[in-house]
Amino acid sequence: MLHGELGVEMALLLEAVRSRVRKALIARSPGIDLSRLDRVPERLTWPLKRDGMEPVDRIGNLREDKGPVAKVVTFLGTEVWLVTGDAECRELLADQTSYSTDIRPYMGKAGGADGDIGGLGFTDPPDHTRLRRLLTPEFTMRRLARLKPGIERIIEDQLDETERLGAGGAVVDLAQTFAFPVPFLVICELLGLPVEEREKFRSMASARFDVTGGGIGTVGAVAGSRQFLFEETARQRREPGPGLIGQIIREHGDEITDFDLAGLADGAFTGGLETSASMLALGSAVLLERPELWRLLIEEDESAAPIVDELLRYLAVVQISFPRFAKQDVVLAGQRIKKGAVVLAHLPSANRDPRAFHAGFDHGRATSSHLAFGHGFHRCVGAELARMELRAAYPALARRFPGLRLAVDPSELAFHDRSIVYGVESLPVYLG
Repeated sequence: MLHGELGVEMALLLEAVRSRVRKALIARSPGIDLSRLDRVPERLTWPLKRDGMEPVDRIGNLREDKGPVAKVVTFLGTEVWLVTGDAECRELLADQTSYSTDIRPYMGKAGGADGDIGGLGFTDPPDHTRLRRLLTPEFTMRRLARLKPGIERIIEDQLDETERLGAGGAVVDLAQTFAFPVPFLVICELLGLPVEEREKFRSMASARFDVTGGGIGTVGAVAGSRQFLFEETARQRREPGPGLIGQIIREHGDEITDFDLAGLADGAFTGGLETSASMLALGSAVLLERPELWRLLIEEDESAAPIVDELLRYLAVVQISFPRFAKQDVVLAGQRIKKGAVVLAHLPSANRDPRAFHAGFDHGRATSSHLAFGHGFHRCVGAELARMELRAAYPALARRFPGLRLAVDPSELAFHDRSIVYGVESLPVYLG
């Protein structure tokens, strides 16, 4: 008995010492270095899990038990909050004074002034305002209209390739033959990347969104694409190309540095590739379970717009917003959030908030006021380009392959396990 009591006392003493050491290290540390993490613990990544197309029940239970703003974990001394309500997400994402999106203090050397982290998503005003002002004119409807013929050509070319591979009744992976190549080639044309460099760029695409490798894997992927675009920007500084990079150089010259312009190009790449690829693959899977909508896309051109917006809301492939770091103590939905806390908007949950949206998938009740593109001053600048792609791609796919069907049961589809951008690993189909 005495031995048991002594063991308990020793255990308590050791835990007290460990606790003090942890607190001392956190107090002395200049900041968390996420780039050194070789994995992200499950207690941080569980909000990225889904049950098919739906958020896991744990998300809904969290909102019911603790409300639309809840602290989910304390990690390395930092509180992490999850916002799951529509109105609360909008309040968070529109607030330009209480929060910062500058992640550099948390990225060690990778977040230095000459590091790899930057771009609009991780920039605060006034730098964000200055950079976005340079980028926004490239995404007006007038300028995007110039891309429409190229988008339609890319779609038809990939449909030709898909048809070739599916000849004779072979199973085709629609994710690889159509869903990924279409937005990839659109982004390459948007940026004005040389054809001979595109395959190198392609290899860097998806790894940056997968958190299974921790900060090391994500930062490495970001660094690779940023370096590629930095070199491409420097090349186009001497010989401006026909796309976004060259256009900004021609119009603004030395107003923008190569580093900042590479960051803007990287933001267009980040926002326009994996997201649109996931939407095309997942959206096709949803539509193939609803044959009446497949027929509607073939028969009625105007049906594409509401179907696309309902898919955007329902799928919300970007699962969480860029993290917000509280610059001061702030109250959100009655919850006091301490200075330095990380606050995340959970977009799939917000898009299912019963106070604002209907349950399930119903294109007849579609709205464009969802949060799939975010909200506020960090709302996706390429939202209308994404809509243009999707509104062209789904009907073209349906017209070319009216008998398209899944080659596996929907329950057998494998989804990205822990990715900020949700998607499907493959989409095997018969062309019909």
